[in-house]
Amino acid sequence: MSNNFEIEPDFIAEQNAKKADELAEDFEYLAKKLKRRNLDIQNFVEKAKSLQVAVPSWGVGTGGTRFARFPNVGEPRNIYEKLEDCAAINSLVRSTSAVSLHIPWDKPESPETLKNFASERGLTFDAMNSNTFQDQLGQEHSYKFGSLSHADRDTRKQAIEHNLECIELGQKIGSNALTVWVGDGSNFAGQSNFRHAFERYLDSMREIYAKLPDDWRMFIEHKMFEPAFYSTVISDWGTNYIAAKELGEKAFCLVDLGHHAPNVNIEQIVSRLIQFGKLGGFHFNDSKYGDDDLDTGSVKPFQLFLIFNELVDAELNGLPNFKPAYMLDQSHNVTDPIESLMLSAVEVSRAYVQALLVDREKLFEAQKNGDALLALSTLKEAFTTDVSPILATARQESGGAIEPLNTYRASSYRNIKAKERPAKLGVSAGIV
Repeated sequence: MSNNFEIEPDFIAEQNAKKADELAEDFEYLAKKLKRRNLDIQNFVEKAKSLQVAVPSWGVGTGGTRFARFPNVGEPRNIYEKLEDCAAINSLVRSTSAVSLHIPWDKPESPETLKNFASERGLTFDAMNSNTFQDQLGQEHSYKFGSLSHADRDTRKQAIEHNLECIELGQKIGSNALTVWVGDGSNFAGQSNFRHAFERYLDSMREIYAKLPDDWRMFIEHKMFEPAFYSTVISDWGTNYIAAKELGEKAFCLVDLGHHAPNVNIEQIVSRLIQFGKLGGFHFNDSKYGDDDLDTGSVKPFQLFLIFNELVDAELNGLPNFKPAYMLDQSHNVTDPIESLMLSAVEVSRAYVQALLVDREKLFEAQKNGDALLALSTLKEAFTTDVSPILATARQESGGAIEPLNTYRASSYRNIKAKERPAKLGVSAGIV
């Protein structure tokens, strides 16, 4: 369907050849260090290869603030061009082979054509994302004052039918999960009856859940604020857990790293959801002040590591219902989205491999003996280990780039896409 420019394997191999000797030297050095701890480096290379994190279709476009948006050249103008960018990311990092769609933004005329287009580029489809936080052209009922929890039954019915449409489309393209996030809430005290709004939400979600295919999962996402600033219907992990438990065994909680109270202990929340079998997955990003949607690992890399420490602990113990779905969910306001998503995918892999390096027996003994500093130093020993040679080797052995960022820039992908995708005239300003 498209003969547009792609980053070819031969070009990646040429760029890798320039760094192969340096990587081999760094890899050998790290292998010796790990061997002192009776660890085989190749085991960690294989683990790094196995980790996959989905990219969001909307993430390859430039984000914006409440006041303005500064678009990049060569931005994708439709779902097919978004998939081209997603394929470029995966060709370099080899850990992002799944794409999560947002409907109706990405609704195709032909699901079969879209599925084939993705498959030709080595891509599959992750969870479907419904949109009932935004009014669409020709929409009969407005979501200004809510969707699945709206006081008006017809508005709720419209939102329910949209989610069912997402499931139907997802079945056609190979997805097996539905992510539901609503902006429902209130901006003023007294605007909403908290109990009634939650009851209406649960009733609506039960109708959607009843139509969920047997092999599908439902991910419920919580968010403290925005666009509602006084109250939000699904505001925190506790409310999320209650909703998931009320709905049934196919409903799980989705943890977005930015959707929590300031300074909350996210790794403990992750542990709680794992313990009770309700952790569905993650939307990875980072934050400084609130729901900032910054690049993953750009502000709090130790927190990301601590989260993966809980995930690896559950993985190694083979806990039931533990199969979290991973996705990046970021807003790239001042960077090239492809570059941000590539480096964020690398940071997710880094935190995972670092968490695998934790000496579990030593940590358990320290915890049992109440040795706080030994426990912390055991974690820090893993966190401060530079696992870059492991990650680079995993990418190289999978056909990806030793240095994704430098290889991407050397390809001139963005400049070539600027010529293939002429920008639309006009300037957008205001709330976006």
